[in-house]
Amino acid sequence: MDFLTHFNLKDFPFHLTPNLEFFCALGNHKNAVENLLFHLESGEGLIKVVGEVGTGKTLLCRKLLHSLNNKDFITGYIPNPDLDKESLRLSVAMELGYTGNSSDNQFDIINHIYQKLMSYHQMGKRVVLIVDEAQALSDEGIETIRLLTNLETQKHKLLQIVLFGQPELDKHLAATHMRQVRQRINVNYYLEPLSPCEIEDYVITRLIIAGHPTGRICTKDALKFLSKASGGIPRIINTLTYRAMLIAWEERKQIIDKKIMKESIHLSKSLYAPAFQGILKKCLYGGYVVIIIAMLIYMAYLIHG
Repeated sequence: MDFLTHFNLKDFPFHLTPNLEFFCALGNHKNAVENLLFHLESGEGLIKVVGEVGTGKTLLCRKLLHSLNNKDFITGYIPNPDLDKESLRLSVAMELGYTGNSSDNQFDIINHIYQKLMSYHQMGKRVVLIVDEAQALSDEGIETIRLLTNLETQKHKLLQIVLFGQPELDKHLAATHMRQVRQRINVNYYLEPLSPCEIEDYVITRLIIAGHPTGRICTKDALKFLSKASGGIPRIINTLTYRAMLIAWEERKQIIDKKIMKESIHLSKSLYAPAFQGILKKCLYGGYVVIIIAMLIYMAYLIHG
């Protein structure tokens, strides 16, 4: 029996590639979408969203783009901003329909951006530029972003920008010479890891979306181990749960119990070593620490008589 049939699924529920069909409107992620839409509709010029690796920033980007496209917004998306200032301006211009190349006069590129933004403004449209992986922006890239936020009428920003990045973005912006940019950021939003309750809902929801009738294939104990090992990071949850499902499939089981989840964690710990430090500490405090203390006492006795 193949994998999908074994688990009564129509699709694989734990893709690592961001898939909008599997977006789970849970807790922090649900609030993020609602808050971002509110601030963009309010006309905020520069917004920053920060989250650790694997917390679902790219999927949130796609959800936001999808939501904005259903409203009176024109959107642009830059997935990799690791560019010099000329290339970054060109990328923005191309998102607005520019057909030139990087050798074109920079004045012409900037003028195209301004004229296009004015045209959309006169049509009653708002333009939002979403920059993913914003921690990769260079100093001159960030300055280019700041200057783009200067494009405005007497009452309205012509271009609203949302930066999605890892915590390194905050470190970059903390530098003294970045204070002008920091002052321009109207909204700061932080994507938190999922809580243990949200992790259970997350796993169940994705399984149901994939076609499972109830989404309940993990025991409570298995979910507890998953919560501790993943630290609430969706990407790690996906990896550990998918690997646990593979183990269960090989053993012809349809329920993932504690034993299977522990095996999945053991097989994956080399990939996510930092996430397992908390588990190690808990295990130590669970009993091994007593043994270690006893050994230290005994060694001290041998040394000092």
